Order: sequence, then C-alpha cells, then structure tokens
Amino acid sequence: MSFIKLQSSDIVVSADSITAPCWSAFAPSLTQFFTGSNAVAKSSAPKFFLDVYQQNPTGSAAEVQFSILYGNLNGSGSENYNDLVPYATPTRTIYGQYRTLVFGDENTNFTFGSGATVEDIFILNINRNRYKEHLLPGSFNLKLADASNNPITLTDNSKVLTINTYGDAGRVFDIVSGSFGTPTTAVIESGVTAGYTKSGSYGMFLPDVGLIIFNARALSLPFAKGGVQTNINPSRTYDTDDQTYNQFYNALINPNASAFQLNSEETISANYVFIRVPNAELNYTTNPSMISGSGDFVYTNFVNSPQTFPTTVGLYNDNNELLAVAKLSKPFVKDFTKEALFRLKLDW
Repeated sequence: MSFIKLQSSDIVVSADSITAPCWSAFAPSLTQFFTGSNAVAKSSAPKFFLDVYQQNPTGSAAEVQFSILYGNLNGSGSENYNDLVPYATPTRTIYGQYRTLVFGDENTNFTFGSGATVEDIFILNINRNRYKEHLLPGSFNLKLADASNNPITLTDNSKVLTINTYGDAGRVFDIVSGSFGTPTTAVIESGVTAGYTKSGSYGMFLPDVGLIIFNARALSLPFAKGGVQTNINPSRTYDTDDQTYNQFYNALINPNASAFQLNSEETISANYVFIRVPNAELNYTTNPSMISGSGDFVYTNFVNSPQTFPTTVGLYNDNNELLAVAKLSKPFVKDFTKEALFRLKLDW
C-alpha cells in the first residue's frame, strides 16, 4: 500500500441546489384530494385541522401531503374548549400560534398589504417530509374555484422582486393571482394593483417553514372581485355540517380547480478530493506475493519496467485511520510513462 499526502488545494467544497416536486411519487401536480373519510362532517374530521392525502387514505401508498387550518383573531368560527371560558377556541389558538411564528410577536396581527388587520386566515401547512430543506419560490401554483365553477390561479410574487422580505419565519412573499412566481397583468377593479384584491394580497408564501397563509377575506370576495366566495361567517360556531376550514377545501376540490403544483429545494454539499499521482510515483507494488520464498523477485521483467494496477483509493487521516473508500470501475495501468488524476466526490 502506498500513500500520497493531500494538500489543502486538493480538496474543494461544492454545493448544488436540488429541486423536486413536493408530492408523493414525485407527482408534478396534485389533481385529486382526499380527507380521512373523503367527507367534511364533524364526526369524521378533527376540530383543529384537515389532513389532505393524494389518494384514498385506505390505500397503502396514501400519505398526508398538507393540512388545512382556519384561524380567527377573536376565536369565532369554532366552539369553545370550555363553555365556561368564552372565546377560548381552536380558531383563536391557531391564529395566535401562526401570528407568533410569522412575526415573532403575539401582538402583531396579520395584514396583507392593505394595512388593516385581517381577522380570518386559512393555512396550508405542507407536511414536513414533503418539502425537505424549503419550498422553491416560483414553483407555487394553486387553482381554486367558486361554487359556480369560476377558477382563479394563485402563485407567489418571487419572480418580480429585486429584494426579499424577511420575517421571523424566513423569507416572505405575497400570494397573488398569476402563475410561476409572476403576477397577472389583469386589474380586477380600478385602484387595485394587478394580481391583488381590494382586501390586499391573497396571503403569504413562507418557503423556509413550509407554510402558505391565505387572506380569507380576499378569498371570500365574489369571483368578479377576485375571490372564490368562501363562506366566511365569523359569528358561526363549529357545527356538524359546515366546518370553517372546509370552505377552503371545497374551493380546492372543485372540478374546475384541482391543480396544485409545488416544488421542494435542498442544498447538497459535497467535497471533491483530487488525488494526483506523478509519473515517478506508485509504480512499484508493495504486494508481498511478488517476492518468492527465497527472497527473489517473482516477475523479473517488472524490475526495469514496473507496472501497477490500482483498483481502490482510500482516504486516511493523520492517525492512519481509513475514512472513505472509492472503487475504480476497472484497474488503471500505472507506470513511469503515465500520470493519474482521480477525482473523488463525498456527499453530505
């Protein structure tokens, strides 16, 4: 075995960005959505959130893709945890939880461009193992439709920004009407920026924590005003037939909607190690089988014309401990007329 001391210039660190669809089986778009019972009644769904699958949950390959939640600043839209404690409800807890996560401040309420506090939010919480390191800005496309089958397509505005906005949860992008990170050029009504509504943006896209928070007031507008007329009624309590978060789910599963594209992104770091073998080195073998029992060289032609056939490269530390092994696809012929350069890639 022969050794060559590595220099600092022989090691290069590289990072590559890898993107892939978020959804199971690398599906580029979700076109079907299923809940635990494929129903929306209180008896078959949790009070706090609605898990959404890519296929019927009874199937062995069914996996949760994301969850839908509804939050209300004042606790409306769901029943009290305890009737003796008014306004202490799941929707109030959800609003407060995500407010603190996004702003880092329990006293800062959600606003979506208009400056006024928005009391109602829908949240899409992407399943953690779906988005890896973070979501990919510009890959978000979501199609919703109202009860009359009028569709809108929503995206983030990442492609038109020159400076990113950051909050306690990382990067923050507006959700607008448009596609692939670019707002539409169509203006809904006079005085409203293209891609937005009179209630501001459609929400916040938070790629670093896998969250998409929607302005429920914008979605509750009629189609002519840019919404899908979700039936938001803050005075409603949680009941058997009409859970608040199902308003978003119904707009999602409409036959004229049912299209959700989203990619994940992760950085794969790698060490490239360059093993350089000059022509004058590693030409003689150290294999003891080359020496006979009497101490003579078995193959005398190798005395003046030595050759070696490297098949493996090992990386050792200063304590002579083996750290990594690389195998060549076939033996490499090495002699005084040849130099070798091996490039090893170590992913981590």
